[in-house]
Amino acid sequence: MIRFACLLVVGSLVGSPALSAQNATAPTSEAPKPTPTPAPTSVTPAPTPTAPLLTARSLVLELAGAFANDGYKIRDGHWNGKLTPGKPQLIEVNLFAGNEYWISAAGLPPAEKIVMKVFDEAGRAVEMQTYEDGSKCAVGIEPKVSGKYFVQIQLAKGDAADFCLIYSYK
Repeated sequence: MIRFACLLVVGSLVGSPALSAQNATAPTSEAPKPTPTPAPTSVTPAPTPTAPLLTARSLVLELAGAFANDGYKIRDGHWNGKLTPGKPQLIEVNLFAGNEYWISAAGLPPAEKIVMKVFDEAGRAVEMQTYEDGSKCAVGIEPKVSGKYFVQIQLAKGDAADFCLIYSYK
């Protein structure tokens, strides 16, 4: 009985396509050759929709660089958008007690003057130092409590324009 079972197993393995060389068949036709795609005649560079952002960001980094000279580290990341007259924007940031912050913003022409204010989670204005230079401004704060804060940025003078905001800490 055991011999019969062994022969049955060996016989099924020998006849399987994986182990039997007799079952292998040669391909009857060659694989199709790929059709070459024609090379483009000219390459047009993609438009850069972020050019205003890059310019606004370079302006705000220039401003924040002054604080870096005083030991502030520029936070990795930025916020950007469009400022329109009469429509302030709110940006939520997480700040920590014991740190000092300078929040910097810059707007592109035709923005002539932008201003910022900072509010705590309850909506109360935070005590701050301010620096304003036309379409660039910065506010310095030392939060007493860690948590969410809201930076209000608005166009005080000029027409709708792109802006960028970053902050530095130490």
